[in-house]
Amino acid sequence: MAKPLIVEIPHELGLAEARRRIADGMGQVQGLLDKTGVAVDKLAWTDDRLDFAMAAMGQKVNGQVDVGPQTVRVEVRLPLLLALFAERIQKKLGQEGNLLLTKK
Repeated sequence: MAKPLIVEIPHELGLAEARRRIADGMGQVQGLLDKTGVAVDKLAWTDDRLDFAMAAMGQKVNGQVDVGPQTVRVEVRLPLLLALFAERIQKKLGQEGNLLLTKK
């Protein structure tokens, strides 16, 4: 397995609001993934950490989202095949994360 892909997203929302937005966002993402054939095997919160696992076309991805008072840290462990796209995935995670955590 390749080294983990890590994205850190700063925010000014505070811990509770950032966690709420991540939870709401993951609910929407899960609905979209179900329609594309990606099976979400695990979405489980422990305090301010969301552990996740998903699979598609024989490829399994897992990781966690750690929500902090000023930063959200996303760590994703990709199989070798998907690691080839790590840079694109990292960029997309950063963009979508910033949109989700921008103060409104």
